Amino acid sequence: MKLRTRLVISFCIIIFVPIIMAAIGLYAINTILPTLNIQWSSTSYEYIAHLPDFKNLVVDVMISVILILFFTAAILVIWTYSGIISRLRQLNKAAENIRDGNLDFSIDTKGHDEISELSESFEAMRKRLQMNAQEKLDAEQEHRMLISNIAHDLKTPITAIKGYSEGILDGVADTPEKQERYLKTIYNKANEMNTLINELTLYSNIDTNKIPYNFHKLNVKDYFTDCMEELEMDLENQHMQLTFFNYVDEDTLMIADPEQLGRVIHNIIGNAIKYMRAEEPSFISMRIKDVGDFIQVEIEDNGKGISNKDLPYIFDRFYRADASRNSAAGGSGIGLSIVKKIIEDHGGKIWATSKENVGTVMYFVLRKYQEVPNE
Repeated sequence: MKLRTRLVISFCIIIFVPIIMAAIGLYAINTILPTLNIQWSSTSYEYIAHLPDFKNLVVDVMISVILILFFTAAILVIWTYSGIISRLRQLNKAAENIRDGNLDFSIDTKGHDEISELSESFEAMRKRLQMNAQEKLDAEQEHRMLISNIAHDLKTPITAIKGYSEGILDGVADTPEKQERYLKTIYNKANEMNTLINELTLYSNIDTNKIPYNFHKLNVKDYFTDCMEELEMDLENQHMQLTFFNYVDEDTLMIADPEQLGRVIHNIIGNAIKYMRAEEPSFISMRIKDVGDFIQVEIEDNGKGISNKDLPYIFDRFYRADASRNSAAGGSGIGLSIVKKIIEDHGGKIWATSKENVGTVMYFVLRKYQEVPNE
């Protein structure tokens, strides 16, 4: 039953019940009382003598009561209806907007009654739906950007592989030295493609929180020394100097996934290599420090650096300081976001400092392994 109908019925009850009761009273006075066989005293006769005046008084009182009830009921109905119906119409309009997919509106939640509570619930639902819709749009945009980036960056090595392969097949590489150089180039470009595909796979795992971790207790000095030895040869081939400084005790341990932590180091150093300045002798330095309950890793380069406006966003997905897709650096734009995710999943934190045309320092901390004494 609609609110309007309920109010009308309530109004009728308030008005007509007293009228019916008054009518019954008057009927009793006019018809029933004179027919009663009652022995009247002198006082009764005197009362009966004034009976018409009494009836007129009763009629006047009844009319006054009915008028008071009528106006009171009308005011109550108007006040109740106007106070509720406008807010119900607002909620109905909000529901229609949500049904039609329009979430750019707000609901007035002032008050402390039941309808205000319902309005607050509606507004909270609208905000949650709006947030979910925005997250969905952002995710779709990220996916489109990832596909565009990967497609562009795969095209470059594929073109190079195709060109150098044709050079070998057509006999352009007619000396062993040329053939070796062509094959090395093909090999390096294939590695670039493999890196992009691995990033794409890891990105899909990050998106579903399904990164496979296999944590081990690792010796800090030994682990990072091995990492540097693996990188040293590659950097030497690119005429880059690599230095390593360990400031932790030889028996210091940490809990980490060696493969995923190695990905962090390779991504950071690979990113540094992309943005080195050609005119300067290039170097990369890694420092391992003991900072209380944590191990702090610092990876410094003397590359192009990052501007102050770009620095806060370098760990965001797909953010690239060089927005042009013609940049020679290439990359999917998710490398540093992967690094951040892995470090945070290890219970650590990562940040960076940088100066343009001076270089960048990447910092991340990992918790040290500590034996828990048995009580």
